[in-house]
Amino acid sequence: MRTFGVEEELLIVDPESGMLLALADLMLPGLVPAKQPAARVRASQKPVHEGADFSYELKLEQIETQTHPCLEYAELLRQLRHGRARADQAARAHGGRVAALATSPQGAATHLTPNPRYVTMQQRFGLTVRNQLTCGLHVHTFVESPEEGVAVMDRIRDKLAVLIALSANSPYWNGAETGFESYRTQAWNRWPGSGPTMIFGSLPVYRRVVTRLVDSGVLMDEGMVYFDARLARLHPTVEVRVADVCLRAEDAALIAVLVRALVESASREWNDGVDPAPVPTLLLRMAAWQASNCGLRGELLDFGTFTPAPAADVARALVDFVAPVLEEQGELDLVREGVERILAEGTGSQLQRGPFHAGGLPAVVERAVEVTQGTDDATPAERKAPLRPVRRG
Repeated sequence: MRTFGVEEELLIVDPESGMLLALADLMLPGLVPAKQPAARVRASQKPVHEGADFSYELKLEQIETQTHPCLEYAELLRQLRHGRARADQAARAHGGRVAALATSPQGAATHLTPNPRYVTMQQRFGLTVRNQLTCGLHVHTFVESPEEGVAVMDRIRDKLAVLIALSANSPYWNGAETGFESYRTQAWNRWPGSGPTMIFGSLPVYRRVVTRLVDSGVLMDEGMVYFDARLARLHPTVEVRVADVCLRAEDAALIAVLVRALVESASREWNDGVDPAPVPTLLLRMAAWQASNCGLRGELLDFGTFTPAPAADVARALVDFVAPVLEEQGELDLVREGVERILAEGTGSQLQRGPFHAGGLPAVVERAVEVTQGTDDATPAERKAPLRPVRRG
């Protein structure tokens, strides 16, 4: 089995008002040992803490947690919960909490993390940076070589939109109902280096494309190559970046298991001489837009025909596609049950709407804090609007 790990970006919020709090610079010193700089630690590195590492993100209103490499769903889930709990503990020390929300329901000014690279990005990209506050789930899966990694990316590109739908967790943006299930996908794709990619065919072509993007002067550096799936720069992994951060930790771990199965399935196709599906990149953009808009509530583009089909059918078809790998790894029942649970109980986006009808945007954030930490005691039926009024006093 391939090792895998994840990065989760979390919002830092006031638990009463639901407003954003710029606390990352106060939280990080307590989370990272003095001998360890408060810098990004990638998912494939050895952990500094038992189960989670932490780093700054673009804005001080968010913090990133990283797991170390895992082999099993249960271990990954334990690390995810550990990271969320430690981040929340650090936020509590300064009057805040953390919430696994992919966009902020409440509107507020944000504060750039005082990093020279981020300052240059602000100058270069203006309003895109000022408005940028999104939280994603990035899944790293081990690959034997960069060549294998490119072959994998070529063969999973047509299926990644389904992960957007399964992880959708951003219906509100700066105080507004967006009409989208994953508005983070829309906001994130403002970056020039983001989105689905062509079929590269080989590592030299991939490298040449990345070099030309940077040499164009539009991107500042290779770190701004924000493809939906890319080769990690520092570690032997393929990084899949399409998912919203998931409200429930068990959903995040489930998405990661699905990604690992997709990577393994794609590698086997490559070794068997199976060519990538020749889907135009524009169709992949259509599929991602549809998943972002409808989530699991309506229709998705079927990843075989790229015609509309019921979202539940497309989600189940993805599980069927990777079923041989999942069965070999003893994960098929776990994944089938997990996907059926999301279909029955709703994605994070659907779970946010109940509290909104009961108590407005502050109630959305309050519930999100509870679910992020696994302390929400609502039943599946209660999670469908209306839920319960927000606590006062």
